[in-house]
Amino acid sequence: MDDASKRRRVDISTGEIVPIERHESLGERAYASLKDSLIRGALRPGMKLTVRSVAQALHVSTTPARDAITRLIGEGALVNLGPKTVVVPELTLAALDEITAIRLALEGLAAEKAATKVAPEDIEELERLQERINRGLDEARYTDVLDANKDFHFLIYRRSGMSRLVAIVETLWLQIGPAFNDLYPEFAQSRTGVSNHLFALRGLQDHDSAAVRAAIENDIRSGYRRLSSLVSARQER
Repeated sequence: MDDASKRRRVDISTGEIVPIERHESLGERAYASLKDSLIRGALRPGMKLTVRSVAQALHVSTTPARDAITRLIGEGALVNLGPKTVVVPELTLAALDEITAIRLALEGLAAEKAATKVAPEDIEELERLQERINRGLDEARYTDVLDANKDFHFLIYRRSGMSRLVAIVETLWLQIGPAFNDLYPEFAQSRTGVSNHLFALRGLQDHDSAAVRAAIENDIRSGYRRLSSLVSARQER
C-alpha cells in the first residue's frame, strides 16, 4: 500500500483533502495531495475550489496551495473560472472515449506484465483491498470503495516494473478519477466491478497474463458503459 493510502482518507461528500506533513517540501506535497485526491475520486466533477479552501484543507499557506492548483490547471485536471475560483471539470464524451481507449491499451499492458511478477504478499494485500471494497459497497461507503479501488489497480500496475507506464496511467486517472463517483450506487447493486476484480485475482494467482489483462480491460469497459450513458444524457439536456 502506498504512503497516501496509509494516511487519513478524504471524504467525498465534503471534498476534504488530506493534510500534508510539514517536514516535506510544501509545494510538492500540496500538489501531490491534491492530485491524489482527484485520482481517487475524492473531488466530484463540478466542485469549486479556491486557493484559500485548498490551503486550509492542506494546512499550508496560500502560496503552495496556489502553486498546486496552477500546476493542475496546466495539466487539465482543474479549470480556471476566474481569479479566485477553479472547478473540477465535467467529463465530455469525447474525452471519455479517448481516455478509455488509452486506458485499455496501457492498463491492459501493465496488468499483463504484472501477472508473472506478483508475490504472495501482493495477492494477500489485493484480497484485503477487495474485502474493503465489498464492505464499502455493502454499507454505501463509496469513499472507501473509490479509495480501495485505486489502491487495488495501482498495486497491480506497479508490479509491472514499468514506472514510466504507471506514471502515464496516473495522468489518465487524474482526468477521469472524479467521474468515478457517478458509477455509484449502480455499481454497488450490480457488483460488476467486484466480478472483474475477482477474475483479475484468479489470473494473478495462476500467473495467467492474458486472464489478468482481460479482467482489467473488462473492468475499464464496464465503467465506460456506465459513464458514457450518463455523460451522453447530460450533454443532451
